Amino acid sequence: MIARDALARDLERARRRTLTLTDFDDAELRRQYNPLMSPLVWDLAHIGQQEELWLLRDGNPARPGMLSAEVDGLYDAFVHSRASRVDLPLLSPAQSRSYCSTVRAAALDALDTLPEDDDDIAFRFGLVISHENQHDETMLQALNLRTGAPILTPRITVRRGRPGLAGTSVLIPGGEFLLGVDAETEPLSLDNERPAHVVDVPAFRIGRVPVTNDEWRQFIDDGGYTQQRWWSARGWQHRLEAGLSAPQFWNPDGSRTRFGHVEDIPADEPVQHITFFEAEAYAAWAGARLPTEIEWEKACGWDAAAGTRRRYPWGFDEPTARHANLGGDALRPAPVGAYPDGASAYGVEQMLGDVWEWTTSPLLPWPGFTPMIYQRYSEPFFDGDYKVLRGGSWAVAADILRPSFRNWDHPIRRQIFAGVRLAWDA
Repeated sequence: MIARDALARDLERARRRTLTLTDFDDAELRRQYNPLMSPLVWDLAHIGQQEELWLLRDGNPARPGMLSAEVDGLYDAFVHSRASRVDLPLLSPAQSRSYCSTVRAAALDALDTLPEDDDDIAFRFGLVISHENQHDETMLQALNLRTGAPILTPRITVRRGRPGLAGTSVLIPGGEFLLGVDAETEPLSLDNERPAHVVDVPAFRIGRVPVTNDEWRQFIDDGGYTQQRWWSARGWQHRLEAGLSAPQFWNPDGSRTRFGHVEDIPADEPVQHITFFEAEAYAAWAGARLPTEIEWEKACGWDAAAGTRRRYPWGFDEPTARHANLGGDALRPAPVGAYPDGASAYGVEQMLGDVWEWTTSPLLPWPGFTPMIYQRYSEPFFDGDYKVLRGGSWAVAADILRPSFRNWDHPIRRQIFAGVRLAWDA
């Protein structure tokens, strides 16, 4: 059963962040910082449009809504590419905010009448919460690509790390575990996380913490970007075409630029803004490999002693600031070793938050996959050129993250807050 008050709380928390990330003047919201990303004003109205579609229009785009059909269609992500959205006749920032507010008021009225045992309708609210939070992270990616004087500053300070953890690993014994989840255990889980099923995984080792900036600097200094032997054929071709020589936002003078701030690169912070191909090459150079997403999920969520899954790596307590770096307020990953209380049953740390972690796995459905009401969430991306990322970043809301959550992107993308955790055969 999904409590109405919890849904209302999570709706409000997501909206508060959305409004903070769009609290700029009209010209700023209409800017397109990079062709990879939408102008912020598109994301803002799209959030409201999807909320209206799923909560007030029963998921039927042909059903009349608050916007005209022509305007409504401007916010179809499958019709208009990100690069083209800046040229569309979009709602103004004021119109977008007003529209989102009107939709939210109607959605909360509908929530007030929701029977406590109607989990199908409650799932729609959870889907809307997840969607808005995911777009908030997307807007942070866009803002990180922005040039000019900073307009965002951190709202919290990350915890200190612990020395001696970088490069260490943990043994994950072989054996069966329960991969994925079901609606009964995770009623707000998305279709690609279901159904739960038993898989047998051979023993392997996995990094206790993600790879750090200092470790990545050693890769660069050892010629990692200039030696083809570490790269796959496709990865090397992309490295040459894109001119890759360091993670995105690293500067030649040894500094980095993030959200307009030029700063020293913290040695003990997880490296981020790397492509799958870079992660793959680094792993080869380090005498390791990337984990599969199944290995990753076992290391994150399985408690072998209890013979059961954990709700979070550390157990069943809701995430707090002592467990993980989530929510976006830090604007950065925390140093490795900052969250010993967030370790999994195997002792693997920082598996939720800080950086998304590339895996070797393509995005495919689990056996028995059934599309949810939003059929275009996962299914159109199966068998495409996508690699799965696990774990969430510092920008992900704690409300939507769990060990079974699957993200995916093209292997050439690195504006996302993605890093790497190594794995080895045992």
